[in-house]
Amino acid sequence: MSALIWCPFPNNGDAREAVDRLLDENLIACANLIDRVESIYKWAGQKGVATETIVVFKTHISKLDAAIARLEILHPYEEPAILGWECNSVTNSTERWLGSLA
Repeated sequence: MSALIWCPFPNNGDAREAVDRLLDENLIACANLIDRVESIYKWAGQKGVATETIVVFKTHISKLDAAIARLEILHPYEEPAILGWECNSVTNSTERWLGSLA
């Protein structure tokens, strides 16, 4: 089964660094960087606004927990938002590609 991980980063450089590490460690097959996203949030009781880079990581379900754990270590934020989930609908070719990570 395929899986996705969604995670914001403070900038494109930090995002690319994490992507490169996870690719090199065979924990993901691909990542899409969506640069300059405006984030409006509440943190420590205060409302804030920031420009971030969102990354969508593509992996196999067997690598999901390890990829999330590694991403948490690599991430520059004190408490990063990292969300991962199993994909129930995937094309056969995508499933074969991501399955090669398993």
